[in-house]
Amino acid sequence: MRLWRRFAVRESGQDLVEYTLLLAFVTLGVAAILLGSGQSVNSIWTTTSTHLKKGHAYAKGQDK
Repeated sequence: MRLWRRFAVRESGQDLVEYTLLLAFVTLGVAAILLGSGQSVNSIWTTTSTHLKKGHAYAKGQDK
């Protein structure tokens, strides 16, 4: 019984481990989201750039 009480009272490093694991899981989740959405962000950026170039050419009268 005394051994059980000693284990129940000693929780000094438990919070640190829990917060470290939580931070690791959040970091992995963010990394997965960023890696998964990289191609679509690139596609949006390319489309926007193309439209801006066409608009600039039209404004300068170079649109043929």
